[in-house]
Amino acid sequence: MSSWTSSVRSRRSGDAHHGARGAVLPASPHLRRHTLQGVSRDRRLVIAAALNVVIVVVQIIYGIRAKSLGLIADAGHNLTDVAALALSWWAVVLVRRSPTAKQSFGFHRSGILAAQANAAMILIATAFIVYEGVQRLVHPTHVKGLVVVVVAGIGLVVNGVAALTVNDHSGDLNMRSAVLHMLGDAAASAGVVLAGVVILVRDGSERLDPAVSIAIGLYIAWRAVKLLMATTDILMEATPSSIDMAALRGAMRSADGVESVHDVHAWSLSGDLHALSAHLVLGGHPTLEEAQVVGERVKHILAEHYAISHATLELECEPCADHDIDCVPVPVASDSARAHHH
Repeated sequence: MSSWTSSVRSRRSGDAHHGARGAVLPASPHLRRHTLQGVSRDRRLVIAAALNVVIVVVQIIYGIRAKSLGLIADAGHNLTDVAALALSWWAVVLVRRSPTAKQSFGFHRSGILAAQANAAMILIATAFIVYEGVQRLVHPTHVKGLVVVVVAGIGLVVNGVAALTVNDHSGDLNMRSAVLHMLGDAAASAGVVLAGVVILVRDGSERLDPAVSIAIGLYIAWRAVKLLMATTDILMEATPSSIDMAALRGAMRSADGVESVHDVHAWSLSGDLHALSAHLVLGGHPTLEEAQVVGERVKHILAEHYAISHATLELECEPCADHDIDCVPVPVASDSARAHHH
């Protein structure tokens, strides 16, 4: 058996970092200093965190005065947002760091860890809110509807602005988790406003305040569980949901010079940076230079159609044995090199 290892840089990316296995790891465009209308990711997160600090103070003060669990619950969500946004900001800073000898793939997974921690914080805060809501349903208290409407309305506007600020329309799970926090709080504020209006115009509706808090908390918890599952899939190196492996293998086999494909593995380093390794059996016993051309064709297909920016390809003249899962490459010289040797 003859084989070569191809680790040529993907054509889609201009910047590159050195990756594992001696390969070159292209930098995803979403992982650079992402800007939209001149505002970077880290600045977006700082602005959103500052807005949340202000609204937390206001909601706690007036939530206690109005005896509204809805306002206090909303403040609790906003307080977890401050910590979550700080965590997301630190992850953005880490992702920009260059790879090291120990972290050869860089720090792309820091954003995934931040998103997972944020989802866990949302679930903890929701559990507390649901518990307090049940207590208020059993023992209702008088709620000052006007104060609730005004303060929750301010929270709705602030959280809406924060959500728009953080949203950079990327597939990055770290930023998505931050947007989820903001949208969750905006929805909670909207629910509290609605409950406050009903309480204001109709006596005896105090139970609506904790009921709305519980409903919103459960909805946000459901979104957090989905985020937690997505981050867990990445940490477990599952195949990205956006990639159809059967179609991907077919696309690789369609490249000129490729006879068959096996041992294909696709995974994600982060929400928007995919990687792949595979064995390609080439026809006609090509030279090293010809094999590299075939490898480039396959890499171009992977980058253009599947957004795979890091691919390590094992190029073989004949397939590995069925029982040999990881074939050891046996380097061979090109025709010109063999002639020179003789």
